[in-house]
Amino acid sequence: MNFRFSLFIGYRYWRTRKANAFASFITFFAVSGIFLGVAALIIVSSVMNGLEGQLKQRILGAVPQLTLVSEAGFNDWQGDTSIIVQQNGIHGIAPSVTTQAMVQSNQNISAVQVYGVFPEYEQDLSAIIANTYSSAFEQLQAGSYNIVLGSELARKLSINIGDKVRLLSGDGVVYSPLGPVPSQRKFTVAGVFEMGSQVDAALAYVHYQDARRLMRINPKEINELRVYLADPFSAPQVGEKITAVLAQQGISITTRDWREGFGHLFAAVKMEKNMMSLMLSLIVAVAAFNIVSALVMMVIDKTTDVAVLKTQGLTTQAVMNIFIVQGSLNAIIGLALGAIVGVMITLNLNIILNVLGISVLGAGQMLPVEVSLSQISIIVVGTLAMTLIATIYPALTAARVQPATALRYE
Repeated sequence: MNFRFSLFIGYRYWRTRKANAFASFITFFAVSGIFLGVAALIIVSSVMNGLEGQLKQRILGAVPQLTLVSEAGFNDWQGDTSIIVQQNGIHGIAPSVTTQAMVQSNQNISAVQVYGVFPEYEQDLSAIIANTYSSAFEQLQAGSYNIVLGSELARKLSINIGDKVRLLSGDGVVYSPLGPVPSQRKFTVAGVFEMGSQVDAALAYVHYQDARRLMRINPKEINELRVYLADPFSAPQVGEKITAVLAQQGISITTRDWREGFGHLFAAVKMEKNMMSLMLSLIVAVAAFNIVSALVMMVIDKTTDVAVLKTQGLTTQAVMNIFIVQGSLNAIIGLALGAIVGVMITLNLNIILNVLGISVLGAGQMLPVEVSLSQISIIVVGTLAMTLIATIYPALTAARVQPATALRYE
């Protein structure tokens, strides 16, 4: 009953015109601050989610997400990994080999990461690779010495499909009287792929056996397996599970994942995302403190009313609830408007940018947007908690009002 009464009085205080115009002014800006802060948080976090997802697709779809390495080699890699493939979160496993090399054309030379693959397994396992350059992959046959390069690397080397390039690998070095001589061989450019990320300038694919011959090791032996995951970010946990499963079969392996080569990039994106969220959260925090200021002024204005209510038997908790309700209503209005506007702008962000003639990523490119309900829930709950905490001090101030002192001169 007391809470219903407090809710009624708090609502009446909230909807009536305030005698203190400055308090009304502060309340307006508090609600506006919460509205802008929540809307900005939703929009920015959705765009950052989209950028992160795009990076995950464009980079982690082209590089090994998780690699299993066995020094002794896999005698029957399909049989050894049949149990692993059945686990949730693993799309498939394929043999792979990696080497750092230099690729040289008639015009230029550049460092490159070379992946040796079996095209028949890669096309089945990676939709991104298959859709991007499956026809070029079909030309990677053992002994053909064909190569598929990233588009940016091909532009840097000024080469086209059908041209010859020379690969020099540091893994196949032999020592001569003149010093160390790297292993080298000419390859024919069979295709060019474009993922729209930095991997376009640093990756090349050849057939598994051709890569092993370039490295001067047995082309029939398989020492590395490339694992495709549903969630590349789960690579460390999946690697531990696979290591334990193969250990039970007497197979000793070590694992490495995408974090070795690209962990710093995703760490930077995550840090930027967290910093942007922190900066925008400060807007909400400032708005919450404005609510404190407005409520303190309201308490001063309503001191006599509070004293009268307390003489009529209203409890201390009920008095606190009145001002908590009043402050929370302001926060809820700003939060509701911010959430609705933020989601609407996010879902139509690219349309709005096109209408305004703004191109953030360049002509013809659209901002990636990914709305996360869990993040929106965190923003909503966090804002409510912050504003609820902000109302406690003014409510305590009102609850401490002494009726005899407040009504002495009335």
